[in-house]
Amino acid sequence: MPWEVRDGTQKLLAPAAGTFIGSGKADELARHCRRQEVDTVIFDDELSPAQSRNLERIFECKVLDRTSLILDIFAQRARTREGKLQVELAQLQHLLPRLTRYWSHLSRQTGGIGMRGGEGESQLESDRRRVQERIDKIREELVLVRRQRRTQRTGRQRHQWPLASIVGYTNAGKSTLLNALTGARVLAEDKLFATLDPATRRLRLPTNQNVLLTDTVGFIRKLPHRLVEAFKATLEEVAQADLLLHVVDISHPLAEEQIRAVNTVLEEIGAADRPTLMVFNKMDRVKKGELVNRNLERHPNTVAVSAATGAGFPALLAELGSRLRPAREFVELKVPHSEPAVIARLHAVGQVVERDYNGDSARFKARIPAHLHAEFAPFIVQDLGVA
Repeated sequence: MPWEVRDGTQKLLAPAAGTFIGSGKADELARHCRRQEVDTVIFDDELSPAQSRNLERIFECKVLDRTSLILDIFAQRARTREGKLQVELAQLQHLLPRLTRYWSHLSRQTGGIGMRGGEGESQLESDRRRVQERIDKIREELVLVRRQRRTQRTGRQRHQWPLASIVGYTNAGKSTLLNALTGARVLAEDKLFATLDPATRRLRLPTNQNVLLTDTVGFIRKLPHRLVEAFKATLEEVAQADLLLHVVDISHPLAEEQIRAVNTVLEEIGAADRPTLMVFNKMDRVKKGELVNRNLERHPNTVAVSAATGAGFPALLAELGSRLRPAREFVELKVPHSEPAVIARLHAVGQVVERDYNGDSARFKARIPAHLHAEFAPFIVQDLGVA
């Protein structure tokens, strides 16, 4: 029969302890599933191990909860070894308390004289031990991953470049924005969780300063806690950022709900206090300009862009330059024409405000990073302050 999707809802004061939905509703849906030869039922919430077992017995087919489905999607999207390890850890932690149902067919087999349990129990305990050993092994490997990330972060900090992390609901256009701003070639597809592994690229702003821009895993409503824990090494990039770019799909009918979902996850990972610039993306998909204006009024300190067309990028880059501008020394320099390398270096790392090439030496007024003062000290004739 052709593939199709059906859904059903039920209003309850509280989930039923044994079946999540009421037993009558479960029987009703089970009859429908048998008539339609349904092979998978998905619940948009997390089920306990007992609820999963009971529902599979009633429906006589595979039952997935929200967490299982999200973990399956993550497993398909993971590309790097780190991403695969993080997803596998979350899957095994989710599976461990649910192993019982996989050996229910052996539970009635009894052991011989002097044996405490049957073959099913022995196999169950063996599998639990193997799963726990694998969990411990993955955790050890992820400790190394976190150590490597800290080393990489320390290396980047030597450049004194600020870090901006792109966050947002899944499929909001974060990777497309990173690619458009930096020329990166990060995978950007119209699907959930296309990006699991963080990608960091350098962005040179119109003020001639460098910024590190990091794309991160997309968030989602009710993101499973196990995934947040497993992806801590990745999400540390968010918590350590100097600025968060909260990308929102302004064309989505549930944009406000998605904003709240992202803010909830940011609180969970300890990044709620990070300075944030909200970026309304996909403005090219919104026909009515008043929708953009209304959202800009509702959320101050916000810019609207289209990562697909580049519309709004000048305003975004200007805002980034303002938000991430480090304390720079405003100096006047006198550089002999016989030192072209110094002049080239000044233009590469500083923001030249005035220039005069007449006379024996070229004269400049420029803003330079404080940590480069010693490099240009022989040519500085006047300190004009900090700007």
